[in-house]
Amino acid sequence: MGKPTGFLEIDRKLAPKRAVSERVNDYKEIEQLNTTADTEAQASRCMDCGTPFCHNGCPLGNIIPEFNDAVYEQNWKYAYDILTTTNNFPEFTGRICPAPCESSCVLGINKPAVAIELIEKSIIEKAFSEGWVIPIVPKIRSGKKIAVIGSGPAGLAAAAQLNKAGHLVNVYERADQIGGLLRYGIPDFKLDKLVVSRRVDLMKKEGITFITNANIGTTEKLTNLTNIFDAVLIATGSTVPRFISAKGDDAKGIYPAMEFLSQQNKRNATIPLEVNHKGEVYGNNNIYARGKHVVIIGGGDTGSDCVGTSNRHKAASITQIEVMPKPPIDRASTTPWPNWPSMLRTSTSHDEGVERLWSIALQEYVKNDKGELEALIIGDIVYQMKDGKMEQEIINSRKIPCDLALIAAGFLHTDHNDLFEQLMAVGVKSDERGNLVASATYQSDNEKVFIAGDARRGQSLVVWAISEGREAARNMDLFLMGKTNLEGKSISSFDLIAK
Repeated sequence: MGKPTGFLEIDRKLAPKRAVSERVNDYKEIEQLNTTADTEAQASRCMDCGTPFCHNGCPLGNIIPEFNDAVYEQNWKYAYDILTTTNNFPEFTGRICPAPCESSCVLGINKPAVAIELIEKSIIEKAFSEGWVIPIVPKIRSGKKIAVIGSGPAGLAAAAQLNKAGHLVNVYERADQIGGLLRYGIPDFKLDKLVVSRRVDLMKKEGITFITNANIGTTEKLTNLTNIFDAVLIATGSTVPRFISAKGDDAKGIYPAMEFLSQQNKRNATIPLEVNHKGEVYGNNNIYARGKHVVIIGGGDTGSDCVGTSNRHKAASITQIEVMPKPPIDRASTTPWPNWPSMLRTSTSHDEGVERLWSIALQEYVKNDKGELEALIIGDIVYQMKDGKMEQEIINSRKIPCDLALIAAGFLHTDHNDLFEQLMAVGVKSDERGNLVASATYQSDNEKVFIAGDARRGQSLVVWAISEGREAARNMDLFLMGKTNLEGKSISSFDLIAK
């Protein structure tokens, strides 16, 4: 695969990024495309490793060495054909996936891994620019009707596959725009919303119907859908944020990170703002970081997105605190190749300016006389052995200024709203974590109701959501028709060539 000596001759080179001084003043995408020649050179680094562990590292089972080789051979159209056999939305994963495939790259054992994510994004963007991405309308319709509730990556992937199989698909979204997390969760500087709209417009031309402002369970009862449609897919995501409780947590100025991020996405799109989780109407500058001391509670990707957005708001200061210890700079010995490595990750948002604190316990939200947040009391977490047991102790308690706290501590489960209650009423079950239960075929105890994505597996990656949507669609097609031609994860390069 690729150039036999490419990995020895060529260093890993990622796409250029816009200068910090420029990008913090707008919400345009940070990462730019490589030149065609540079991408072909990066593809040549894919070695003939014999057993490509990247296949296993990718939740979609992308046929990575084959599309790398096609790019190296300058056969970009074939690379596009290979990539889209397993991935409906390379333009999303090529921008926002953490690339577990790269962590499993064999070259990564002792050299920088192949830049798989960059190559994937380059393939799909070239395909769009060359006009290869066109709407494909099924020639024959099955007559079966399917409702997909939720238009995030899982719902969109399932809809695309089910439409491909010839079924009539309606996608219901409770928000005012299609895309779910892609639309109102990921900042524009990582994923331009024109990219999302471009794909949604294509899917509309392929025959998929999208209905927005459709809060199933409230505006329309679930039983109406199960009576009208032959099958229903629940892909509502894991959207209930985890709250970090402490003394003073009723202070004004504490918000879930996703409210902060989604509000800015709406500002960018000039879409009117709605109410927040407390039922308060957003003002023009509500949950706005300009001139404020911002503390982000949580060290993951969502927290990083809050850092980037706060920098663009021109916050007075930005601090990100994390309860876990600081990871090592290089791969930890406890997570050897080809596992996902425990290591320090520095995002483009971190490069723009933030103070990162590790092993931190939040002890108190400090309020002023008006009940407004003005500071946090935090302490350092240390561990020591006592009587043969490891115990946690908090030392060095101190006050830091904070008049805007953004909680980015993950999500608990799918919404337990009217839809959830109606699902329980028709025989769907939930697990001890509060997620919806489905079998290995994504089918719930109600045979007409299937579950996919974060609503089933809990908070996860966009690439896992796409994988779940595809697999659920395959099983729904099998349920409805008794057979299916939709691709599963196990498709091989030999199957692709045979087609």
